[in-house]
Amino acid sequence: MTTSDLGGLIRDILVGVGIFLFGLGIFISMLALSKTLKRLDTTLDGVDRQLENLGAPVAKTLEHVDGIAGTADAALERLGGVVGSLESVAGSLSQTASLAKNAISPAIVNVGAAASGVTAGLRRLVTGKKSTDQP
Repeated sequence: MTTSDLGGLIRDILVGVGIFLFGLGIFISMLALSKTLKRLDTTLDGVDRQLENLGAPVAKTLEHVDGIAGTADAALERLGGVVGSLESVAGSLSQTASLAKNAISPAIVNVGAAASGVTAGLRRLVTGKKSTDQP
């Protein structure tokens, strides 16, 4: 064998050993990944069991909350009707007050004018003078 053949043989052996070590490293890392995934699978199975146990109480609670929400919706609908009725009554009272004011205001003005006329008449009767006459 010549030196170049021996160098090529050593190089081939070293490349083979390197590829073997690379493959061995990948094999060891895959074994570690397999153990991790098995632990993860076990953990997920435990979580699934716990979620199955929680499913029924959570569903019951959600049904109860849904019932409460339905009752609240019905109460709000009734309250909306009551508020509408109160608004209608308030509008009617406002119109009634306006009508009363419009009906009474001219009467009060007429009473005031009549009182002024009566006062002027009494003054003339008592004093004999008109209210426009100077003293």
